[in-house]
Amino acid sequence: MHDNRLITEARLERFIAEFLTPALYREVSPLEVSTWEVEGEPIPAADAIAADYRPIGVPHRWGTPWSTVWFRGTGVVPAAWFDESGRLPQGTRTELVVDLGFFGDRPGFQAEGLGYLPDGTILKAVSPRAAYLPWKGDAGSPIDVYVEAAANPDVAGDYDFLPTPFGSKQTAPSDLLYTLRTFAVGLLDETVWALARDVWTLDGLMRELSPENPRRHHILRALERMMDVADPRDVSGTAAAARAEITDVLASPAHASSHEVIAIGHAHIDSAWLWPFRETIRKCARTFSNVVSLMDEHPEFRFACSSAQQLKWMKDFYPALFTRIKEKVATGQFIPVGGMWVEPDINMPGGEAMARQFVAGKRFFLEEFGVDTLEVWVPDTFGYSAALPQIIAASGSKWFVTQKISWNQTNQMPHHTFLWEGIDGTRVLTHFPSADTYISELSGAELAHAERSFREAGQSTVSLIPFGWGDGGGGPTREMIAAAARVRSLEGSPKVEIDSPQAFFERVEQEYPDPPVWSGELYLELHRGSLTSQHHTKQGNRRSEHLMREAELWAATAAWREGAEYPYDALERSWHDVLLNQFHDVLPGCSIAWVYEDVERMYAEVEETAEGIIAGALTALVGEGDRTLLVNARPQAADGVPALGVSPSADADTVPTVTASGADLVLDNGLVRAVVDARGLVTSLIDSASGREAIAPGQAGNLLQLFRDIPNKWDAWDVDEHYRRVGDDLVDALSVRPLVDGDGAAVVVERVFGASRLVETIRLRAGSASLDLDFDVDWHETRHLLKLAFPLDVHADRSAAETQFGHVFRPTHVNTSWDAARFEISAHRWIHVAEPGYGVAIANESTYGHDVGRTTREDGGTTTTVRLSLLRAPVFPDPAADLGRQHLQVSIRPGAGIRDAVDEGYRMNLPIRAVAGARDVAPLVRVSHPAVRVESVKLAEDRSGDLIVRLYESEGARATADVEIDADGIAGIRFVDLLEREIDPPAGTATTTSGTRITLRPFQLLTLRVSKEVPQDK
Repeated sequence: MHDNRLITEARLERFIAEFLTPALYREVSPLEVSTWEVEGEPIPAADAIAADYRPIGVPHRWGTPWSTVWFRGTGVVPAAWFDESGRLPQGTRTELVVDLGFFGDRPGFQAEGLGYLPDGTILKAVSPRAAYLPWKGDAGSPIDVYVEAAANPDVAGDYDFLPTPFGSKQTAPSDLLYTLRTFAVGLLDETVWALARDVWTLDGLMRELSPENPRRHHILRALERMMDVADPRDVSGTAAAARAEITDVLASPAHASSHEVIAIGHAHIDSAWLWPFRETIRKCARTFSNVVSLMDEHPEFRFACSSAQQLKWMKDFYPALFTRIKEKVATGQFIPVGGMWVEPDINMPGGEAMARQFVAGKRFFLEEFGVDTLEVWVPDTFGYSAALPQIIAASGSKWFVTQKISWNQTNQMPHHTFLWEGIDGTRVLTHFPSADTYISELSGAELAHAERSFREAGQSTVSLIPFGWGDGGGGPTREMIAAAARVRSLEGSPKVEIDSPQAFFERVEQEYPDPPVWSGELYLELHRGSLTSQHHTKQGNRRSEHLMREAELWAATAAWREGAEYPYDALERSWHDVLLNQFHDVLPGCSIAWVYEDVERMYAEVEETAEGIIAGALTALVGEGDRTLLVNARPQAADGVPALGVSPSADADTVPTVTASGADLVLDNGLVRAVVDARGLVTSLIDSASGREAIAPGQAGNLLQLFRDIPNKWDAWDVDEHYRRVGDDLVDALSVRPLVDGDGAAVVVERVFGASRLVETIRLRAGSASLDLDFDVDWHETRHLLKLAFPLDVHADRSAAETQFGHVFRPTHVNTSWDAARFEISAHRWIHVAEPGYGVAIANESTYGHDVGRTTREDGGTTTTVRLSLLRAPVFPDPAADLGRQHLQVSIRPGAGIRDAVDEGYRMNLPIRAVAGARDVAPLVRVSHPAVRVESVKLAEDRSGDLIVRLYESEGARATADVEIDADGIAGIRFVDLLEREIDPPAGTATTTSGTRITLRPFQLLTLRVSKEVPQDK
């Protein structure tokens, strides 16, 4: 037999494109179309429907960038489509066809629409892959429908990462973007549609099979017979016979040993990215309306939704749709997953903020749906902190799903299903979908990849695959559900079953009881620049996290001590904004300019709210008076003020000085001596306790370095390794001068480089063991990275970097490809390097990106260099990212241990406040062990008035501590999870007269719930 395989496959491609697809609708009858353009931002549907519309012809140009245009379609269902009995032809149905001017086939990155009835009832969305609206009507029955059309620009384009003007309404051009091409009623031929789905499935499967596989040829010949039978001049009339020719190959079942896939509908909707928050709200409405519409038609369909924030938007802005969602949750079709407020970045949020993601998210799901989510769902986040397993477990969740690690540049993860072990030893069952996508359409290629790449083969038989258009929304389509039905059991394909994530994990637990273990962080070998881009946002996040800590601490103290009203609503609103801005495309700095305009506004509102709460609570606590009191929200004593207390300051024993020594300036406060040379560099840094030099011989710290920063792609996301080879040391200073003021002794350094200007204040404060560096930068460098380097005379084989509720160790060597790929790392408030007996801590108030390396000097000693990534300037998607005034603070503490590093982190981020008042405030909570840190003091989420105290072991060692609650009338102390539900106390717990004695394992997180006695009525 001659091999005409390629010829037949080419024939099939033409048949699909030129004959099968155009035959989906037997008839299309245009509607009369009118339009109304919204001035400014979107308005409620009821107002838009009541507006005055003007008639237009089709085609019609419409839509300046980010504008909203409403289209109204009116007409009748053509009587000619019905027989004398008023019935449509068998195997057909009517629906409306809307083409807003779609290009390509990817929804979410172009025009989108949402269909409404005149009474405001939502129908569903229209997009390139779902360009229809349901419509049933008798012959001659009227049609009246509205479409809210969003002229969202294609910001991504071809992902060339060039500057775009479309990221802000202020810079977007005014040209019309789209052409309405179709607004009509169509007669869908369901038999032709089913044939198209058969062909799509078989064609996709066939092309994944080896040419040596007989199954491939069986499918090809069946498709060939199908094309022989299907008449291109009458596809509708011959579709049933054509389907019959491929029935046998569709009916052939999967092999008994075939890989099995649990498919779950999903729509990974980025809460902001290449569109603003306000557009995400509408994207959610479009997507979820599609989903519930599909559920009405397909009872077997299941859909997982991972973001409480997005569902809260539906409750607030689309209440009728939210009611439909709640109904589908009750039937088990619409499945809340994830358990967090948003799908956040996992590396940068602080410990308490990460805990609050679960508190806010799981509370919403429980209160609105009665669902306690067990699976944590963050498929697209840029790496995963080793602290997360414990936080997951503390929330009451059990399982973790992600996919992004498949994007690694260098190394492939060795597992798809495994136990992930965190810094404290907690293990969580984890799964990476082996299809390597969270936006599958259940194609032959995706399913074949899922089977071929599955690394647990022979041990486990099943993987998970989320299907549905995502990022910009859209979700599953009827075509995807049809695909799932056809590959339920199909020879040559994995078996596919639509089911829930919970069903998947329960099956894995049963069949794979002893999976392998991955210990430590899940480091993404990509998107490392996201630790630095959009510094203002990162600074706003860090500042807001600590303001919320202070606001809750003092409000709770005032409530328990003075009976002050606790501002539950204001705190909740502010937390929701903080949590929203931790979304994994917002906090990492890779969204459009419009997003960051909104973020700056929200952070300003958080600050105003928090400062107001703090001021009010402190006034209630200290009373009216003229004593100067210092307010210490840190979990350690400072300036003579106890942790979490208010009292007068203690005078420092030493007075800092700045003196000249030749061309150098010497800062000294009796605890630290620093030498700053004429270049403004720190050439010597010695702590008096050890007398040891921290700076490597012949080198200088406080060295600013400017690197060319042009990654291969993903501008705002990536820093590529080659940046290190092209850079300059900024050693020229305009001036270096001494300064003595009320805040200590300092050296002020001014520099000019490129188009930028920098003023740095190097300061020693009285009684401080740290050298503080304050940077005021007018930054105008594009595609550059500014780093701050400290070459240290320390033989460190690893660094310790703060993460949530602890720290993570990473090697300073590059022995393996895994080590080499980790050339940019995350740290929260501090990073520490040490050799036995000596270490150095470097802390910050808004920096997350770092790198640590080591070299051997000619004298045989080791130089460990710690660098902080201060600023970037990517040009996509925000061409003005980071440009303008920036303020950063860093401290370096020589002779520091881990405990000192933790202290420094809190010091840099929780400044001591000064207030006038009449009385001291004793700490509401005291902890006896310095390694056990209080991270949060607040009142209970259920508004019972109970006190919540969250604490953790911070040094990586076992610690026994007495926790004392300084309040009258304590009724009891219970151990609770993050949702403040009672759990068993840890081993070794003992009750004391005013609190509890606890023993914590390394990095253990604990939450206490303290209740008061209820006063008895007399």
